[in-house]
Amino acid sequence: MLRAMALALDDRDIRILAVLSREGRLSKTDLARRVNLSATPCAERLRRLEKAGLIRGYGARIDVGRLGPSVTVFVMVELDSHKAASFQRFESAVAQLPEVTGCWALGGGYDYLLRVVTPDVDAYQRLIDRLLEGSAGMRRYFSYIVTKEIRDLPPPVEALFGETDREDP
Repeated sequence: MLRAMALALDDRDIRILAVLSREGRLSKTDLARRVNLSATPCAERLRRLEKAGLIRGYGARIDVGRLGPSVTVFVMVELDSHKAASFQRFESAVAQLPEVTGCWALGGGYDYLLRVVTPDVDAYQRLIDRLLEGSAGMRRYFSYIVTKEIRDLPPPVEALFGETDREDP
């Protein structure tokens, strides 16, 4: 058995997480078949994984480009101050912005990495201006506009546990 966050995981649990991370729309019956379990034990494992917080939610991966014009920008952010209150203030500010679809605290040269999705570059700049003018505490930022998406996959659950069944390319 492997352990993750004080929850004992076996190979079937890991397989359930891996399959769901790639195919979240799968029915419980199909999931059970894919992980070689009957429906009831699979559903019990699924409830246990959800209750433990290993499954944060379910959703569709939307191709935003097909909805209409949009721009994705990765933003490296440096804060004015490195006091705990400054980090909390910034995190609270970005949590209120639906355009910020990802936010990661970093160790090293920059404090945060943001993924921002807006209809166009002007809308992105207006969002940044609001952050700079508000009390978010941004000292400076660096913008990297995505010109082409090459790869955007869920995490490699099985590989995190050293269990892969893929062949070398």
